[in-house]
Amino acid sequence: MKLVPRLLALVLALLFAAIPAHAQSRAEIERTMKFATTFMTEKVATNGGYVWSYLPDLSRRWGEIEAKPSMVWIQPPGTATMGHLFLDAYHATGDEYYYQAAEKVAGALIWGQHRSGGWNYFIDFDGPASTKRWYETIGHNAWRMEEFQHYSDNATFDDAGTSEAMQFLLRLYVEKRDPKYRPALERAIQFVLDSQYPIGGWPQRWPYDPNYPDYQKYITFNDDVAVENIKFLTMVYQALGDTRVLDPINRAMNVFLVTQQGQPQPGWGLQYTLDLKPAGARTYEPRSLVTHTTAANVEALMSFYRLTGETKFLARIPEALAWLESVRLPADQVKNGRAYPTFIEIGTNRPLYVHRRGSNIVNGAYYVDYDPAATLGHYSAFRAIDVPKLRAEYEALVRTPPEAAAKDSPLFAADPAPLPRYFMSSGLAAGSDLNAGSAGATPAAIIRALNAQGWWPTELKATSNPYRGDGPPTPVPGDYRTTRVGDPSDTSPYIADKPVIGISTADYIANMARLIEALRTAR
Repeated sequence: MKLVPRLLALVLALLFAAIPAHAQSRAEIERTMKFATTFMTEKVATNGGYVWSYLPDLSRRWGEIEAKPSMVWIQPPGTATMGHLFLDAYHATGDEYYYQAAEKVAGALIWGQHRSGGWNYFIDFDGPASTKRWYETIGHNAWRMEEFQHYSDNATFDDAGTSEAMQFLLRLYVEKRDPKYRPALERAIQFVLDSQYPIGGWPQRWPYDPNYPDYQKYITFNDDVAVENIKFLTMVYQALGDTRVLDPINRAMNVFLVTQQGQPQPGWGLQYTLDLKPAGARTYEPRSLVTHTTAANVEALMSFYRLTGETKFLARIPEALAWLESVRLPADQVKNGRAYPTFIEIGTNRPLYVHRRGSNIVNGAYYVDYDPAATLGHYSAFRAIDVPKLRAEYEALVRTPPEAAAKDSPLFAADPAPLPRYFMSSGLAAGSDLNAGSAGATPAAIIRALNAQGWWPTELKATSNPYRGDGPPTPVPGDYRTTRVGDPSDTSPYIADKPVIGISTADYIANMARLIEALRTAR
């Protein structure tokens, strides 16, 4: 049987259209990468740094909230994330252009490094007066963004910004052992060492600022503060053989043991006072035990066993898992697969639920009760935790002898060892970027999607109200209990009903990482 000409043409068109999806040429991939990177470095960057998203004409831009043109963001996926991506591209292509782009990132980070050795959430190249004005206007009026409502002359471990910046500077230094990067790297290492408490934990911010809420000085597990610092110090030992970090690593791992609560509630809180009692943090983070933090700390303890081979890190995991199972919600209360209340009251094991009233930072307030109805839209009251998976991982480790579990640990390496050559291959850490989450497109689709200017058009799902002054003291009519944003005076980011098209740093990183992976796996 013969195909009619039109059907044959359709079959051939579909066949040839499918070929590039699986077999892009190396030259085509590299041209696309270079074109997109040139746009980012020469048109978008501010002194070598980046925020999270931009309108096409660059008239507005956002990190976690709206940024000024003079600002670059440290929280991932921000400036240091771009530095990691550039080093990955340099390794994949051998093109010095990417190494030079990474050096520009380092220049921005070093310029904005706090004198303590760490970093704030962002860098403002217009200086401290400009930064204070931003906090007094945009930051102050972001109702739910409490960490941006208080200017503080210190650095933060929150949201992995300082951690990622430190990791990138370490990675850049060991790439060519360029001595100009060693002083900033040393300041960063010393920052981690100096800010660590004798018991082993770290505060959220350091040095202590008496004008900032007290939770800045509490021992912090929230957003993986301790885990990220352990990771960095382990990298320092792996790459530099610096024995100064070994005792701090050991003390940091042990703080997970001493902060686990006793029976009948052997879980963890987000933060702890210096006498090791669970503490609250932001006004919508009450003093409590926290289910997702408990699950994360169980994961951390298992990773410590792989680092050290010490069985003490496994000893109380069964208690924590049993406690998590005990607070699981009945099936009829599970929401979208989220079966665990976020906050658990100390002493009663009852779920705590956070609500808010009012319409903005001036007239609004957060409060806590036992009612699961109308909880916050910007901070989930329920968590999805795979306890069976955690238990299976634990049981496998229990059957693994210590020497086998820790055989590949960098802590036992005889000599300094190379860091991984590719940091973005495990996927983008989107953090709080509401625009991140690009689907895994094929190299062919990524290449076709790049526009003539050199950027990938992205729906900017997240937006915010422009600053227009402080909000009214009387609530504006409306129901703001479960929304991300309050009335028009609230500068908090929210999901737009009709997203505009713009430039996303996260999408650039994700697309570039996919193209780099294609180069690495090409035969």
